[in-house]
Amino acid sequence: MKNYKLVVTRVAKLLVCCVGAVICWGMQASAKEFIICSDSSEGPMGFAVREISAALTEKGFTVSNRPLSESWSPTGEIHIVLTVAARKLTEERTVDIGTEAIEPLASQGYAIRSRGNSRYLVVGADDVGAMYGGLEVAEAIRFEGGLDNVHTVVRKPSIARRGIKFNIPLDARTPSYDDTGDAAQNNYIEMWSLDFWRAFLDDMARYRYNTLTLWNPHPFPSITKLPDYPDVALEDVCVTTLKPTYKAGAWRDPQFVSPEVLKNLKVVKKITMGEKIEFWREVMRYAKNRGINIYLITWNVLMNSAEGKYGITNAQDNPKSIAYLRQCVRETILTYPDLAGIGVTAGENMKNRDDEYDREKWLWNTYGLGIMDAKKKQPGREVRFIHRVWNTGLGKIMTDFAAKYPDPFEVGFKYARAHMYSSTKPPFCKSLLKEMARYDVKCWWNLRNDDIFNFRWGDPEYVRQFLSNLPENTAGYHMGSDGYVWGREFTSFEPESPRTLEIEKHWYSFMLWGRLGYDLGLKREAIEQTLLRRFGEAKGLGLYETWATASKIIPLINRFHWRDWDFMWAVEGCIDQQKGFHTVRDFITNQTMEGSNLMSIQDYVKACLGNDQMTLATPIQVAQELQAYADHSLKGTSAIRRKAGAISKELRLTLGDIEAMSHLGNYYASKILGATQLHLFEKSNNEDSRISAVRYLSDAQNHWEKYTAIAEELYKPQLLARTRMLDWTKILNDVKKDVEIARQSRSDE
Repeated sequence: MKNYKLVVTRVAKLLVCCVGAVICWGMQASAKEFIICSDSSEGPMGFAVREISAALTEKGFTVSNRPLSESWSPTGEIHIVLTVAARKLTEERTVDIGTEAIEPLASQGYAIRSRGNSRYLVVGADDVGAMYGGLEVAEAIRFEGGLDNVHTVVRKPSIARRGIKFNIPLDARTPSYDDTGDAAQNNYIEMWSLDFWRAFLDDMARYRYNTLTLWNPHPFPSITKLPDYPDVALEDVCVTTLKPTYKAGAWRDPQFVSPEVLKNLKVVKKITMGEKIEFWREVMRYAKNRGINIYLITWNVLMNSAEGKYGITNAQDNPKSIAYLRQCVRETILTYPDLAGIGVTAGENMKNRDDEYDREKWLWNTYGLGIMDAKKKQPGREVRFIHRVWNTGLGKIMTDFAAKYPDPFEVGFKYARAHMYSSTKPPFCKSLLKEMARYDVKCWWNLRNDDIFNFRWGDPEYVRQFLSNLPENTAGYHMGSDGYVWGREFTSFEPESPRTLEIEKHWYSFMLWGRLGYDLGLKREAIEQTLLRRFGEAKGLGLYETWATASKIIPLINRFHWRDWDFMWAVEGCIDQQKGFHTVRDFITNQTMEGSNLMSIQDYVKACLGNDQMTLATPIQVAQELQAYADHSLKGTSAIRRKAGAISKELRLTLGDIEAMSHLGNYYASKILGATQLHLFEKSNNEDSRISAVRYLSDAQNHWEKYTAIAEELYKPQLLARTRMLDWTKILNDVKKDVEIARQSRSDE
């Protein structure tokens, strides 16, 4: 073993001339003061330093920070040294600690080395890798056992880019995709709060996300000032005083701002365009200092708030609109030096054409040329591009747009349609993958959560399997919703002040989708330690399994009662946009998810009556599985409440969410059984089946009442943008009608 002082001296010399990311500290067991030394108090590394400092302070230690030049004390009195260096440590990018060497590290990667319990070194391949290494150390300090949890490891990202899809309601005049719902209406003002974004981005970094995609049909009037179109820029932040209605189109079309909205505005924040620009510059700087790249992603052709000015319209063949949008793109890039990229959708308001206004030609003449204009003024600027494969073909994208684009180019696809909480291996990208094999292009997978808005979800193994199954040609993933804004929660009957961020309320699911994206090998023990730190009173009481079991319910329901898109199905309310409640007859006629290996009710009844062999899981088995999940999780929550003694408010609310999901599982189990028996009666005239159907649907009503009792104790009803009003008590009236449908049913025989 080399002399300790020689090792430290060698590392210090390397740090003087290096470019890598290094974190090193030493600690004496009896020390009460920790001195953290670093070469930067800013950027990603500075964030890691503050996280470690906070963790140590929570443990009762006094912490002070010093520059890297003081990272060695000849008297040996420094208890902890943390050094953050620049890009590389040696020509071979290795550093020796004792007899071990750190091998070359992948981008965002890091290595942790320890010598006994007195000295630790974290080496990052880059600033972000160093931050992630520091965050792991901070987490370890907070866990039971403290630094004993820090082990010798080398980590690299399993998936290079891990993102959040955020539909951003900037203003009633520049809304997100569909702001009909209460989530958007309650969060306009939060989009203009630095406190919100700092907290949100901090959590993103802690959970290892490095991409934030902000989605808005036409954000430019709210964020950019144009030299040739000065009257387009919007001062202030406005909401509408109109009362939204349940159906998109009754209040306004999902993507368009109606004249009625523009006539009924209320200013909620006074702010100039100059102040708006500085605000978003600060948000993007802050994101960069957390290792997070921000993209803007739009739908087209949608000129919200600009329409009617300077001859601008939503018409695809309007040259004035093309010139205007081209300048929007150019000025946005020039205005925001930390904007990482742009994304586009060839829809929702575009038509197939064979002339100069073809979709891809239009997109190139607006976004493509707008970016090229900006690059002429900033030759070294790189603008990454995501072109969604939606309403346009991959071949046209690659030949008419990608072939001319000079910077990194990727496509995007709705990987699980609107329901990421369904199958861990959705089948919908198969044809795209065959097409992609012809081109040198990677894909961003759009993971749409248009399922779970209220209840805290958490099944680590579902997330691990889902992300493990992403195709090899993955550029990254971004998860989020089209009909919900993940700002601050607004429905709790026991709110914090200020109200909790959704990313904080749903910390467990956000953490799982980020952390497991970074490290698919993250051990269950580490996840359980995270739960223990949050809910120490539940130690040894099976919270991990209880929560994971309840979280299997909604994916199974979605696989069985499959509806592709967000407006077609809201599982928490058994409702859709067009017809409202899904009755027992809807469950009879609806199909299962492609590739789910589940039988529909119609196929099952036909097989039963025909004595056919069944190779797929039957509706009866699905119902039994749902009942097993619900029974296990209800027993688990009961045991935790009984044995834990005094529990925190957060754990109490979390257990309530788990219980609600469990009763929801029992409701759907009984409904599936009732629908199956009802269809058997209708096809066989067996009166026993009709009696069974009435009994099962009466059970379903009882389970819905239990579900409602918990849900409405926790949350206010809310208008969902893509479906209808989620009001559990009112929906109960429809649940009761299912029983009457069975009672009054007639056989086909």
